[in-house]
Parts: sequence; C-alpha cells; structure tokens
Amino acid sequence: MAPLITREEALQLGEIEDHAQIEALVERAWQARVERFSDSTDMCSLVNAKSGGCAEDCGFCAQSRFAEAETPMHAMMEPEQILEHALAAEAAGAHRFCMVTQGQGLSKRDFEKIVQGARLVAEQTNLKRCASIGHMSLARAHALKQAGIQRVHHNVETASSYYPEVTSTVQYEGRLRTIQAVREAGLETCVGGILNLGESREQRVEMAFELAAINPTSVPINLLNPRPGTKFGERELIDPWEAVKWIAIFRLIIPEALFRLCGGRTENLGELQPLAVKAGLNGVMMGNFLTTLGNAPEDDRAMFQELGLNVARQPDNGANPRPDNRCGYLEGETPDVVQEHLHDVARGSAENALELNVRLWDPSTQLRYRAKRSVPPRPDGHSVPAGAVPVTTD
Repeated sequence: MAPLITREEALQLGEIEDHAQIEALVERAWQARVERFSDSTDMCSLVNAKSGGCAEDCGFCAQSRFAEAETPMHAMMEPEQILEHALAAEAAGAHRFCMVTQGQGLSKRDFEKIVQGARLVAEQTNLKRCASIGHMSLARAHALKQAGIQRVHHNVETASSYYPEVTSTVQYEGRLRTIQAVREAGLETCVGGILNLGESREQRVEMAFELAAINPTSVPINLLNPRPGTKFGERELIDPWEAVKWIAIFRLIIPEALFRLCGGRTENLGELQPLAVKAGLNGVMMGNFLTTLGNAPEDDRAMFQELGLNVARQPDNGANPRPDNRCGYLEGETPDVVQEHLHDVARGSAENALELNVRLWDPSTQLRYRAKRSVPPRPDGHSVPAGAVPVTTD
C-alpha cells in the first residue's frame, strides 16, 4: 500500500493549524477515500465479552491493576450471550461484529467460549465477524478462522519510539508477532492505535508509516478519553480540528485501508464528527465502546448518509461481498433472522415470528465497578497524581 504523501509532506501537514487549510486537507483525503471505496461503508459494533482485572500496565486503561481507579468488571460471556449482542448489532445496522476481551490472552476455557460464540454468530447472522482477544499463537488464529472469524484486531497503540511510555509489560514486538500469526492463518488484520497519549506530531507520522508497512486491512483510530486514575488520566482532550487533521493525514499515508473512528470520538470531536467522516473514514464503531458510551446507531447512520454514503446491510456473506473484501469470506448464505422476524410480524404471523430479545452492549448497565484493595507501583515508575478521582460511571 503506497502512501500518497511522503514523510516530509506529512510532517509539514502535521504543523498546519488554520481551519481553512485543514478543510482543504480534508477534501484531499475525501477524494482518496471515494476513489478507492466509492460510497461503501463498513460499520462495526462490539461487545465487551470480558472486562476488568487486567495484569498489564497500559497507561490509558482503567482495567489495568496498576490504575488508581475502580475496575470495570464483566465475567466472560457465554456463547449465547455473545450471540444476543450480535443480533442487536445487526438490528442496529452494523455490518460487522467484534468480540473483545481484556488482557494479553485468554485461558483455554475462555478461548473456547469465544470460538463457540463465533460459530453461533456465523450460523445465525449476516454479520462479518471479528475478534480482539490479545496475543495469540498461529494455532489459535487457525481455530478462530475455522469458527468463522474473518478479521482479528490487535493494535500497536502508538509509534514504536513512544511505545515504552504507553506500557512496559506488553512488548511491541509481541504485538507484531500476533499480527503476523493472524496474517499467516489467512485472516484479515485490524491494526491501529490511540492519538493524544503524549506523543509528538513527528511520532504520529512515524506511527502512520509503521502502520503502512504492516499493511492492515483495517485501521481503527481512537482518541484518548482520559480515565481518571490512569497514567494518562490528567491529559486534556485533543483539539477537535487537530484530530480531524490527523485522520486526513493517516488516510493519505494508508490510502487502501479501511478507516474507522472508535473510542473517544464523542468526547473529543463533538460537532466535528461529520467532518472527521469526510476526512477519510469508512465507518465508525457504532453504539457503545468497551467501558464508555457512544452515539446512538441511528445518529451514526444519518451522519454517513448525509455525505451520500451507503450504510445499507448486504444480504449475504459470500455471493455479494462488500468492497472491503480482500481475502474472501466463508462460502454460502446465512439466515437473516432479523429480516425474517420483521417479515413475519408484517404478515401478522405472530405465532411464527422469531422471539427476538436483543440489546446493544451497554457498559452503563452491564459493567459493575469494584474498588481495588491495593494498587501496586507501576513497573515504569510513573506515579498517578494524588487525589485522582476514581471512575464510577461510563
């Protein structure tokens, strides 16, 4: 995937602050996006299948045992619960569904629940299926593919030169090994990171070109939503125009990748979310995030439609793949249970209508927060400011 701009040009664009110049940059990124993807979109929804109690020290995350914050807890979901949330995502208009868990990896028992959940989603929905479960071996990547997973998400988080500031317990090289295992198993890759962790503009350019070298199918961009009690909990939100500018720059550096905006977009961008879409996005993470709330799905769909983009769901996984298909999907059609339900209701066949009791993932009601009995010193020696307010909502 050849960048459309050089590193030197990216550094120059990173310095602009005039809003008119940023809007001109957005137009350039929009043209690059439309030329490659036309009006297609790729809307994703997730479920936090397992939360809390993470042993790692990632400086942005309240789930870390090193964070001076209450831990957002959620035991590993059963496969049937995963399916329930997938059905809700499909009903809300999502094109794909991602099963997410905390930590560097899963126990054998928890991994099997993800595998079984993936099989149910593959059998009973038309959603494309993704997993984000930390580090994994080639054998586990093959097992996910056999269960119906098509894409695996595993972020690098930031530029390699800044990475030691983000975490000292999760090695950058280990992330690259997982990405390689995913690719060797024939799965699509979803690799991105977080902006505004304290990295310099030069390091943002560095990160973008490192992602271009990895050549992922999908690039999720997160904007830091500072969590009190974490290493980065005292940082200010990024300026929304600055965020839009960097989305456009990343699009020009990685023109062939699918871009989606994920965590922190509502808090950081506010009314500039539509401009961020025009800066080169293929989609967003619809609904809520792992531990925080997002936009209503209907608002996200309207935001893309107002730019003339197509948010319609495709009828099957194999015969009519969306334009983002690089490596192919499982063959054959899967039943559209939501459409069947609506059709039966419309015909008045209540006795034949499927029983649908679905709900989007909602961290405000489905997570519980548990105070930590003690918080060990961070391995990197960083001290969280005294009096940090614990996270009790979101």
